Amino acid sequence: MTRNRPAGGTGARTLRDIAHWRLRSQLLEAPMADAESVVRTMLAVQAENPAQSAWAVATRTASPDRDDLAQSLAAGRIVRTHVLRPTWHYVHADDARWLIELTAPRVLPVFDQQLRPVADRMTELADAIAEAVAGGTGLTRPEIASALADRGLGLPSQQLTLLLGRLELHLLLSSGVPRDGQHTYALMDERVPASSTIDRDEALARLAFRYLGSHGPATDRDLAYWATLTLTDARRGIAAVSEQLEFFEHDERTYWHAPASVPAPTPARAHLLQILDEMYRGYQDSRWTLDAEGIVPRGRETSTGMVLCDGQLVAGMRRTVDARRVLFEVAPYRRLTKRELAEIQKAAGRSAAYLGVEAALEVADV
Repeated sequence: MTRNRPAGGTGARTLRDIAHWRLRSQLLEAPMADAESVVRTMLAVQAENPAQSAWAVATRTASPDRDDLAQSLAAGRIVRTHVLRPTWHYVHADDARWLIELTAPRVLPVFDQQLRPVADRMTELADAIAEAVAGGTGLTRPEIASALADRGLGLPSQQLTLLLGRLELHLLLSSGVPRDGQHTYALMDERVPASSTIDRDEALARLAFRYLGSHGPATDRDLAYWATLTLTDARRGIAAVSEQLEFFEHDERTYWHAPASVPAPTPARAHLLQILDEMYRGYQDSRWTLDAEGIVPRGRETSTGMVLCDGQLVAGMRRTVDARRVLFEVAPYRRLTKRELAEIQKAAGRSAAYLGVEAALEVADV
């Protein structure tokens, strides 16, 4: 059953419609001018794997360019930091502080629990790291490890990784200028200018509106998952901006979205994406709008990538890059049509052009 909002609401009729709509709200079928615009519009883009997540941003631009995101990161307009969930995200510098302040309280216990063995040294370690990175463009994790060792404060690699994430959530550290493709850490105050503080209710409202504008149609449970909020807080944020949103009901779920016409159900391009892409990881409650046919196994995620055709997940994908080519090994969940295969080949070509190598495609038999 689908029910529209009485006051001007617009509604999708099928799971395919919802998935196709998300292709546009997520900029995959409505690309923007540059990486900075993409990250600002999306509010946050998961960035655990730097190489794959760079493509997640680039593929949402009209002319994918490897220097685009790199330059924004170097300039500090975009930061790569822990926010929303216990993982990396790209966020715009204008959004970093308020977004971390809002979502960190529910994420920090994950770090604190694993850092209990060094709890009594936390202040000393934080001070030493702050001193090491101060006044520069950034230090890599191995360089920070060396600086701590020089002070007699050495840590196992895993503990240091967790500690750096925790200090990001406390707004002490942020990403510095990348060096030779490596992530660096710098002081937040030196990379991200201080901004006016907003209260929690305003932050919840801002988060809800911008998530639903860039990821909608989506449910309150999707928002709660994406931002590690309680369901009560997710609903509170949506309620605060409900007059600026529209909704429809489908299969006993309420889908919220920014006011817009439902995109026409015309054939869309294929997209070769990492499994952490926002089209997949940006939802939990309604993630499987990507699989209206019910052909994708619901077990453990075994592939590192996915193939979308017309907004539907039709195959797993593994990407291998060397100096000459990028190989896409595609494992379909069903027999692919000639048009789908042609679109997948085009998608492989777009990715290869971005990387500056040749494209190779291997499609397994079903």
